[in-house]
Amino acid sequence: MLHYSNLSELHLGKTWLTIGSFDGVHIGHQSLLKRLIVGAHSQQAAAVVMTFHPHPAVVLRGKNEPFYLTGQDEKRSLLENQGVDACISVEFNLAVAAYTAEYFLSQVCRQIQLDKLLVGQGFALGRGRTGDTLMLEKLGKSLGYSMEVVPPVMREGVVVSSSQIRQYIGQSDLLNASHFLGRNYSVSGIVSHGDGRGSSLGFPTANIATSRLRLLPGNGVYACRVKLGEETRLAVANIGVRPTFEHTETTPHLEVHILDFDRVLYGELISIEFMAFLRGEQRFTSAGELVEQIQRDVQKAREILK
Repeated sequence: MLHYSNLSELHLGKTWLTIGSFDGVHIGHQSLLKRLIVGAHSQQAAAVVMTFHPHPAVVLRGKNEPFYLTGQDEKRSLLENQGVDACISVEFNLAVAAYTAEYFLSQVCRQIQLDKLLVGQGFALGRGRTGDTLMLEKLGKSLGYSMEVVPPVMREGVVVSSSQIRQYIGQSDLLNASHFLGRNYSVSGIVSHGDGRGSSLGFPTANIATSRLRLLPGNGVYACRVKLGEETRLAVANIGVRPTFEHTETTPHLEVHILDFDRVLYGELISIEFMAFLRGEQRFTSAGELVEQIQRDVQKAREILK
């Protein structure tokens, strides 16, 4: 898959294009992408995705709490796995936010031979979101493209959306999150140095440094699979503020105990795939009581993961 970081790099021939944030690349996105790819290739056109980073909500609404379902590299990998020919990652800033839909798409059409634009229901583009689907369809008549609005995907009466998936993940509802994503939720990060408390308890943990805006499941303990390069291992992850030992911490930490593993991982990138929620975060009266519970967590994780 080709990747472009700005419009000036583009020199594409006949193109079918879709535009959006595509955070999570969930089954709703996948439905739209399938229509894009099959349709484009049937017409000997390129299937191209234009996405934005940072998310418009960060720039326009000052959103600063964790919410991203995918990092940039992960998103591009997921798009490539779907079969997209090219991805355009546009830096979203106040200048881009001020563009009208007419101006933005006219600039796009200067760089590519836009044949068809596919968007989801409720999509809007440009300053003040004035470029709704009706306006974009009308604009296509002057810019030379046709347009298709792809209906949303429903699951048990609920529209599949990134915001709904965020809600499920925040509630530790991994089952519904995975149904909407089309895969288990995973988070990647660099292994960083911790305080060594896990090792002192007999359960060494890898402390994972993630992006400040990356969404983690709700505080608690999870059965996981951990990917280390090409190797996959079973693990137990803890997300929380470590209430047995900490009294002032408010920012959740992600720590992973990899089962039957003793290699040092500092500085390595690992991916944690959340398989099942085991229990909520608890405060224990002693380190011994905590160790006993961790032993039960590990045993339960082994039973689930095997």
